[in-house]
Amino acid sequence: MKITIFGATGRTGILLVEQALAAGHEVVAFVRSPEKMPIEHISLSLVQGNVIHKEDVTKVITPDVDAVISVLGPTRNSSANLMAVAADNILNAMREKDVKRLIFMTGAGVSTPGDQPKLINHIIKFALKALSGEVLKQSEQAVETVRNSDRRWTVVRVPMLTDASYTGKLRVGMVGVNTGSRLTRADAAAFILNQLTDETYIRKSPVISN
Repeated sequence: MKITIFGATGRTGILLVEQALAAGHEVVAFVRSPEKMPIEHISLSLVQGNVIHKEDVTKVITPDVDAVISVLGPTRNSSANLMAVAADNILNAMREKDVKRLIFMTGAGVSTPGDQPKLINHIIKFALKALSGEVLKQSEQAVETVRNSDRRWTVVRVPMLTDASYTGKLRVGMVGVNTGSRLTRADAAAFILNQLTDETYIRKSPVISN
């Protein structure tokens, strides 16, 4: 498959690119800073741009792309509305180019229908709102935009990500239901990549954890 990856130079993104190339996919990585991509491969191409610029996003999503994956996440230097603007721009480009499959990663602090939060989940969300309320609000808006779209989407929600080694052991559930508090980036990347061929979570928003 030919896939476009947003957030490709992040810690999860680099692992996702590695795994996608190892699986034989053609990868188009959308990057702000090409020098941050440590991988060189005949099936990897880099396109430089900024996801908040609609014209940049449009040029990297082409009609021959089979799927779009976003592992973007807000950073210390990014604007609070990064995720919401990114979701809008990505979906608009996908509709324009008739690309149907979207896999969109976000944090487990984002609520969706079907969650059954326990007390600890409410406490964590309260803390998130206190520390980064606007970022959380914009991430929830981004997910709402994806969920209301006409694309074949999957929202992958993740808890605290770690740099530990791949385990291959995953729990898949909803907030408060069969979920843990941590997930390795390698396991996150593997689950996301598997969604290219697994239709179990089409138009669903699972939380994955170790």
